[in-house]
Amino acid sequence: MTTLEKKLKNPVWFSLNETHKKFRIEFDGVQFYHPEVCTFGAFTDVTKTANTLNTYSKSSQNFFLVSENETPLIDSKIVILEKKIEGCQMILDHLVDVKITEQIVPLTEKYRDEIYDLIWLVMPGYYQKRSFEMGNFFGILKHGKLVSISGQRLQTDDFIEVSAVVTHPDYTRRGYAKQLVAHTTKEILKSHKLPILHTDKGNSAIPLYEKLGYKITRDMNWWFYGKK
Repeated sequence: MTTLEKKLKNPVWFSLNETHKKFRIEFDGVQFYHPEVCTFGAFTDVTKTANTLNTYSKSSQNFFLVSENETPLIDSKIVILEKKIEGCQMILDHLVDVKITEQIVPLTEKYRDEIYDLIWLVMPGYYQKRSFEMGNFFGILKHGKLVSISGQRLQTDDFIEVSAVVTHPDYTRRGYAKQLVAHTTKEILKSHKLPILHTDKGNSAIPLYEKLGYKITRDMNWWFYGKK
């Protein structure tokens, strides 16, 4: 039986082996999401990454490998490293009660395009339209317009990741993200799973997450590649 700690060390890999296995593209020692859903991959054998990236690059112009501390190998004739995003993993240490003053609504299929447009406005580069299928999304609307969202991304039998926390630039500093993360965290706890999240090191949102009861537990690096 795989321990929770082992799954947290390789969250993309175990998401693709459990809750999200229907989205999995399998290789020998490397696994990826279907590129229409998410362009994330993970590995257990670093010696297999170069050939796999060459193959996956035929279906996606850009993509990520996610690892705690290993450096993937690449074939620089075909694939180039665009950047390494030095990130960290946070897990919920204790639940902090947050007063919810906004109406938070579950986001159904009809919001798929609005979610996509808002995320690409605020945080372009990783979200696909079918990423909506990875988990539940919640939002705050003003005057019929979706202005702030929070969603779920990586999932296993033991944890669910809070992700896609974005607010339209015209509606920041109103506590929307705080309320949405708190709401999404509580929804994850209702499913008897551990809430986790990932973010860049030095992200200004880290103090907010810590106030909500999350703590940094380990590095989690995102290697962003492009097809040459």
